[in-house]
Amino acid sequence: MVERALLGAIVAALITALARRLQALDESGQWAAFACGILASAGGWPWAGVLVGYFVLATAVTTLGEAEKQRRTERSVPQVNTRNAFQVAANGGVFALLAARAGAHPESIAGLASAGALAAASADTWATEIGTLWGGTPRSILTGRRVASGMSGGLTTAGTLAAVVGAAIVGIAIAALHSLPVAGPVARAVTIGGIAGCLADSLLGATVQARRWCEHCREWTERRVHPCSYRTVHAAGFRWMSNDMVNLSATVIGAAAAVAAGRVASARAAARRIA
Repeated sequence: MVERALLGAIVAALITALARRLQALDESGQWAAFACGILASAGGWPWAGVLVGYFVLATAVTTLGEAEKQRRTERSVPQVNTRNAFQVAANGGVFALLAARAGAHPESIAGLASAGALAAASADTWATEIGTLWGGTPRSILTGRRVASGMSGGLTTAGTLAAVVGAAIVGIAIAALHSLPVAGPVARAVTIGGIAGCLADSLLGATVQARRWCEHCREWTERRVHPCSYRTVHAAGFRWMSNDMVNLSATVIGAAAAVAAGRVASARAAARRIA
């Protein structure tokens, strides 16, 4: 484990330095990603490989049509291109900590929870980026009413399908890289966890996440200063429940859902053997 962690530190340093150079991470985000890389490597190279794959694909879908997505969401969400430490930890922290604990046993509780957390982060990223670019006008997960593009709590058909893809990629990768004899059940459990975490993200975004109101434009937003230059006011949700806190909560829920799905699959398999 120590040797893997040391080698992982070298690889993580190179990858995060490149990400910093490409402005995908700021300085604090680089250090947080570096720490996640070391923890994942300590758990095993398959975990590190999945983490690198997640980061590469997440960066790719984020940069896809970036200018158009910024144009569509400029009134609703802050325009941030680089991820800071808390954003990195919110998406990958639970995964990295549990991956180090799971080691060579992704079918264990820690393994399923780790993979489910990353699948939730992946599903949310794919849903947001693809949905914003190609999903059209989103609708509230609670009321079905139209919401501004980019606002938390909104769903699109394209985004929902993309969420399934994003979760499944992690589930399949976890099972394939570990060469599991029970690859199918593990991949399904992780995918279910990812989808559950993504849906929880939307529910939390529509209910308890902090939302702000621009009195000048009469619009809901997540920006402290609206493009009209007026300062917005907190008008709904909890002040401390930022989008990053919602993302962290979603990964925890994704982890729990993956474990639950895995336990159900194991119980059904045991029942069939007895029968």
